[in-house]
Amino acid sequence: MDTLVRLLQLLVLILTLPLHLMALLGFWEPLCKTYFPYLMAMLTVKCNRKMDSKKQELFSQIKGLAGASGKVALLELGCGTGANFQFYPCGCRITCLDPNPHFEKFLTKSMAKNRHLEYERFVVAFGEDMKQLASGSMDVVVSTLVLCSVQSPKRVLQEVRRVLRPGGMFFFWEHVAEPRGSWAFLWQQVLEPTWKHIGDGCCLTRETWKDLENAQFSELQMERQPPPIKWLPVGPHIMGKAVK
Repeated sequence: MDTLVRLLQLLVLILTLPLHLMALLGFWEPLCKTYFPYLMAMLTVKCNRKMDSKKQELFSQIKGLAGASGKVALLELGCGTGANFQFYPCGCRITCLDPNPHFEKFLTKSMAKNRHLEYERFVVAFGEDMKQLASGSMDVVVSTLVLCSVQSPKRVLQEVRRVLRPGGMFFFWEHVAEPRGSWAFLWQQVLEPTWKHIGDGCCLTRETWKDLENAQFSELQMERQPPPIKWLPVGPHIMGKAVK
């Protein structure tokens, strides 16, 4: 099976050789950072239509998590285009964090459409190092389709726990690997080296549920769901919450 994967990976590499050469020469990443927000703006509209009821159900739980200020201090990791803003309850104070500064103009549009929220700031940083955010400063942290593309999910989850206040909650919706040994998992392995370039670092074969289980949250609730967009190579999704 490993030999078949390597042969098929080689075939895909040959078919997409210009992309890999651009990546090798350092030309692809700046281009990807520029076009990726436009791709996400298109895909998130479709995802939200399919996931509307599930997101409403998940994020409705945020309402009761206000801190001493009476408002919910919410950090969204990999905020992207602000596709989740419409699901957050009134009065949340939103801090957005993303390593790609090209998302800011999309965030501005989403903020204008969602005046029920208060916007604190947009932090350009990686989730593995959120030193600009104080420990225990957040009531809620949200991550949707982010842990697939970070360098270290373990380190990101450590930072999530650090910035959350005691009793604060981490809400997540992430795509994960297909079952090992399945044909679907084989194709994820085949496509992953190329998909990482197309998807700005997105990994298809991450077993993110294991990172969540090992992250030392006091409570973890998680459910598995089919992918909302069938024609993409991403696998099943996990959705849930974890309590610090």
